[in-house]
Amino acid sequence: MNKQLRTLIVLVMAALMACPVFTQAADRAHTLKVYNWADYIDMDNVLNKFPAWYKEQTGEDVEIIYQTFDINESMLTEIEIGHEDYDVICPSEYIIERMLRRGLLQPINKNFGELPDYTKLVAPFAQRMFQQMVAEEEQEDMKASDYTVGYMWGTTGFLYNPKFVDEADIRSLGGLLNPKFKDRIFMKDAFRDVYSVVVLYVYRDEIARGEVTRDELVAHVTDERIARVEEFLREAKSNIAGWEVDFGKEEMAKGKTWLNLSWSGDAQWAIDEASEVGVELKYIVPEEGSNVWFDGWCIPKYAQNVKAASYFINYLCMPENAILNMEEIGYVSVIASPEILEWANNAEDNEQTADLSYFFGPEATAIHANQVLYPDKSVIDRCALMHDCDTKTGAMLDMWNRVKGDNLGGSNLMMIVGIVIVLLILFFVILGINKNKQKKLRNRRH
Repeated sequence: MNKQLRTLIVLVMAALMACPVFTQAADRAHTLKVYNWADYIDMDNVLNKFPAWYKEQTGEDVEIIYQTFDINESMLTEIEIGHEDYDVICPSEYIIERMLRRGLLQPINKNFGELPDYTKLVAPFAQRMFQQMVAEEEQEDMKASDYTVGYMWGTTGFLYNPKFVDEADIRSLGGLLNPKFKDRIFMKDAFRDVYSVVVLYVYRDEIARGEVTRDELVAHVTDERIARVEEFLREAKSNIAGWEVDFGKEEMAKGKTWLNLSWSGDAQWAIDEASEVGVELKYIVPEEGSNVWFDGWCIPKYAQNVKAASYFINYLCMPENAILNMEEIGYVSVIASPEILEWANNAEDNEQTADLSYFFGPEATAIHANQVLYPDKSVIDRCALMHDCDTKTGAMLDMWNRVKGDNLGGSNLMMIVGIVIVLLILFFVILGINKNKQKKLRNRRH
């Protein structure tokens, strides 16, 4: 081996050893790998202060590697197929359900020495909902709270502009069919969320007659239910201007559209943003019912630092940290401590009272809370937890693709047709110019 090659190999090895991946692997016992949604934690006041807090509690150093994902399924694939060794993750309820079923989660170690177990401050309401994620045949033997601790939660409903939309027109999900909303509605591009709301509308008569419950409708997906949801969505298509995951709230905040099927946290963000530019927005949950969703912290199967992960989950449940996170990201924590109740009870900003006894207990029957974030008990009573559709996922996706396939919305379709026409004109103009240039070039050559 010549001298130059040896020198090159030494330099490459030195560079590799200096790479963060190698240094992290070398000290994995003092590294916490966190995988979370983007913009879903207070980075400065909560996340970045965890290492110092952890050192105070354990006497050990820890370095955080923080990464974000934008789709539940991509995060799941990295763990299930790629065996990625994230220590703590924050999936949504249906993915937690799937991971429990597939044995992809480790128990959370709640032995914190003299430190209180703050996970016990999770609202009993949230704990009951999380227990529904455990398969029915395992309900007696397995506690969801051993494998996951709630983080944020909310509902799905209509974000609307009262300048153009009367509340009476969208109390029912049937408002989506109103012809005066043609090309004025943005729909969530999330088939589970939309299905979980629509199925309660199309089976509203069966619910009223006591033939089926909302929980059963949402939890058990059948071909018949998929077909009835598809029929409704096809009928509503002419009113839908577009399908969105994130930009709908911005369009609403700018006053550019009238109605958006939205998550409550996004709705509150839009309401706040719109008020700054003089646009009024409101939020309502359909009278037939809707879904109540949760995100929770879990320790995946291939995690290598369960201790730090467990402490991290407990740290996030501390009331002061829950409040910091809520104020930063605009969503609602599952923590139901007296400090959180005091924070939520704000008579200055909320004239009407709400019954929040389902969340905070019997002392919270008349709270001046923001009802977008903390819905009244009457709203929660008509909501159901969204579930993993398991073996029906393929059928649901096929339905969703059929519904969306030829729907661009009237205005969007006209715009795209116009763009295509302009592009064709430009194509032929350029083609003509090139032919003239080639002809002149041939003449010069001759």
